[in-house]
Amino acid sequence: MSRFGMYVKFTAKPGERDTLVKILLEGEAAMQAMEECELYIVNVSDTEPDAIWVTEVWSNPEAHRASLDHEETKASIARAMPLIAGVESTTIRPVGGKGLRF
Repeated sequence: MSRFGMYVKFTAKPGERDTLVKILLEGEAAMQAMEECELYIVNVSDTEPDAIWVTEVWSNPEAHRASLDHEETKASIARAMPLIAGVESTTIRPVGGKGLRF
């Protein structure tokens, strides 16, 4: 089965970007324990003060879906939701490049 990836753009409510980034980075600790999560990167935009981009690569789509059922993930989502003004996501299928072993 091929890998599963996502680019997710979170638009934080004004003044809430740093708090939302902190919550997303706390999620990274839980991702370390999930072998199926191959890449989880939180990025901020220098040109959009409320934008946060998250890049994720998973071994398969099922692993990503299963990650959403973990209690830590659910708790992070609940804390983050009041800080989010919008979410856009694009599903991707990684096919190669530096940083991932194929």
